[in-house]
Amino acid sequence: MEAKKIRSTFIEFFQSKQHQFVPSSPIVVKNDPTLMFTNAGMNQFKDYFLGNEIAKATRVANSQKCLRVSGKHNDLEEVGVDTYHHTMFEMLGNWSFGDYFKKEAIEWAWELLTEVYKLPKDRLYVSVFGGDIADGLDQDSEAFELWKNIISEDRIIFGSKKDNFWEMGDTGPCGPCSEIHVDLRSNEERSQESGFNLVNNDHPQVIEIWNLVFMQFNRIKDGSLKELPAKHVDTGMGFERLVRAIQQKSSNYDTDIFMPFIEVLEAKSGKKYGENEQLDIAMRVIVDHIRAIAFSIADGQLPSNNKAGYVIRRILRRAVRYGYTFLGFQKPFMFELMPLLATNFGEIFPEVASQQDFIAKVIQEEEASFLRTLENGLKILDQIKSDMESKSTKIIDGKTAFELYDTFGFPFDLTSLIARENGISVDEKGFAEEMEKQKTRSRSAAEQETGDWIMVADEEGVEFIGYDHLEAESQIIKYRQIKDKKGDRFQLVLDKTPFYAESGGQVGDQGWLRSESEQIKVLDTKKENDLIVHFVDKLPTDTSAIFSAKVNAEKRRLTMNNHTATHLLQSALKEVLGDHVQQKGSLVNEELLRFDFAHFSKLSDEEINAVEAIVNAKIRENIVLQEQRNVPIEEAKKQGATALFGEKYGEFVRVITFDRDFSVELCGGTHVASTGQIGLFKIISEGSISSGVRRIEAITAAAADAFMNENLALVKEIQELLKSPRDLKKAVEALIQEKNDLKKEIEGLHGQQAQVLKKELTSQVIKVEETNLLFAQVSLPSADALKKISFELKNEFPNFVAVIAAEIDGKPQIAVTISEELVSNKGLNAGNAVRELAKEIQGGGGGQPFFATAGGKNLEGLASVIEKAREMFS
Repeated sequence: MEAKKIRSTFIEFFQSKQHQFVPSSPIVVKNDPTLMFTNAGMNQFKDYFLGNEIAKATRVANSQKCLRVSGKHNDLEEVGVDTYHHTMFEMLGNWSFGDYFKKEAIEWAWELLTEVYKLPKDRLYVSVFGGDIADGLDQDSEAFELWKNIISEDRIIFGSKKDNFWEMGDTGPCGPCSEIHVDLRSNEERSQESGFNLVNNDHPQVIEIWNLVFMQFNRIKDGSLKELPAKHVDTGMGFERLVRAIQQKSSNYDTDIFMPFIEVLEAKSGKKYGENEQLDIAMRVIVDHIRAIAFSIADGQLPSNNKAGYVIRRILRRAVRYGYTFLGFQKPFMFELMPLLATNFGEIFPEVASQQDFIAKVIQEEEASFLRTLENGLKILDQIKSDMESKSTKIIDGKTAFELYDTFGFPFDLTSLIARENGISVDEKGFAEEMEKQKTRSRSAAEQETGDWIMVADEEGVEFIGYDHLEAESQIIKYRQIKDKKGDRFQLVLDKTPFYAESGGQVGDQGWLRSESEQIKVLDTKKENDLIVHFVDKLPTDTSAIFSAKVNAEKRRLTMNNHTATHLLQSALKEVLGDHVQQKGSLVNEELLRFDFAHFSKLSDEEINAVEAIVNAKIRENIVLQEQRNVPIEEAKKQGATALFGEKYGEFVRVITFDRDFSVELCGGTHVASTGQIGLFKIISEGSISSGVRRIEAITAAAADAFMNENLALVKEIQELLKSPRDLKKAVEALIQEKNDLKKEIEGLHGQQAQVLKKELTSQVIKVEETNLLFAQVSLPSADALKKISFELKNEFPNFVAVIAAEIDGKPQIAVTISEELVSNKGLNAGNAVRELAKEIQGGGGGQPFFATAGGKNLEGLASVIEKAREMFS
């Protein structure tokens, strides 16, 4: 059975059991401070388990994109080395939210695996929770009895809390689980040893394929467990492992999920999979990593230097490094796998197919950039190796290795590999210590301690009224304390709120909560999953009081101007540049709007002017907002509403329209009643932020007026300085030409001065045996002049060594020049020499063995440089 059929069979089976199919949520998590990436199928249903939201369907099934490369669930270093770990993987799952429980979950799992997929029953084992004394939990007798009716007791294993008790995190819903394992060993191996003892013992052929979690408890902050009011089922089955078991392969990578990609790598590299372990690891790494990278970019996470973006960049660079080192790929190659990826996964995950060209372009540019980094890193390693030879050491210290990794993006494992090839080693312990220091700094900066929610009133759902009202009478449902680098603060959840929570690029509202006795300032409003959380700097004295919740109306008004302008901007960009323009991020606050979009070239002045003209024309038309709430998503798509890649939309959406033929978008943000309120739109910057992504920053209303007035005032000042010329542009051009002419004249004089100095220096060259030596302290106009004189002198004298200590613009600089024949025959090295001499001027530098320079702080040290040079070379 092909992989695609295996996936569709799973979905169809649970649909026959009255489960609703729910599309995968984005792989990049938003509105959840506890997660960077979706790492389990249950993430998008977290609010149902937490009780923040009531499930619209009590039975659900899906195939969820997951990524496990950070935090507690981190499989990165195992990927490629073994045959069953992955960075990105699909998790097939079925859920019950307060509906069925253990009996149905167990019986349906067995039915699907053995009767539908036809997995041999004698190859399957199950594990159940064996209890935990510390938590006061007994073994899961209910699950054990249910399994006894299906499978013999000698195939049921009682597992530990580590293996058979699932927890969302340190706090939150949790419960015992029952795992199903498959023994994929040969019949001969199975006859020699039972699979019973190999379950949960990291045997590569005895693997878990399905985990049935029974959510019964809630773990609170003090570590104790409380029974949940409703019991849920949360199951997760690794798609790749399931396909391997059904297709009877010894490795996940031997299935039709990965083999088509491996075959492409074989053709491109000329190397055969299965003949060399290191080559096999390299190919497995690449075909695994391309999925993680592509799916993340499709969901809006571009490679970058921080947070989630850095994780994706690290995965990409790991794959490039394996291709470069073991498959001989010295040019970008991974982007060429995108057509195959789109074909194989476009049906279940359409966002990959629809953005195929964009994703390929981003990957190609990232590959090219890192290959340049590799080349630079190799040059730096050559310099390090040269320094080590001069110091007679064969160990690269941990701090240097970490600097290569942290500053230059050079992977530690590649540093180690190249070191071994050159007969040297790396201080791995020292590197690990430097890495831990960095992690400690990061943890300290981001550390936040969050208390348990304290309930104040019965929770019956939170009502958001902020689209229509900026004030409401509200009660606190629950609150909790948070401690971080900002100090002690509190989070409040209200039963009714006009405060918009940060989402979709729009910042959260600020304002006040007022009761009869006090006023509390709302500092920010954010979403945590689907919960609207208000941040305040102090807890109300009476948390049960009735509060007047009032939004800062001016801040909201200015933010709405910018948000609506963002919609108009996106439509204008599509009109001017083409339909390939897709939003890749945004920030909307009361001061400005920032819009990131897919496009591969700089916008010309004409294009920027055209976009501005379209937006301002729509503002002057004073188009009235058409807002539709609770529209079925399929109907919204039929209306042509633009959706944002990487956003998770429910069954019902909100549609924002400004002229049906111009701007129709799915959006949860706040907007002006009509475009005329915006007043004026002005783009203040446009540039590249990453491969294939441009960024526009713009302002509206009073801010745009102020910007225009400031620029007009500046033009007036320039006119006055130039005595009010008739043609300002021509006057400025004439001034620039005059400046350039004077600059050339000065350069000519400097050249003459340098030639005079060169003649003087020529007379100072002394010959010691066969070597021509020059040691001189001079004053020069520029570093270029110093370099030019050094090279001209070297060309005039054979076996030449020169150390010139120069004062340039009041700062010290040193140039060391050595003829190539002395470098090769006598082992002299200008780079080593200049680093030693630079100590006299409190500086540093480097360069090639035949020419090197250094700068410093201590001008008085130039005389000492000359004395030291005489000792060094005489």
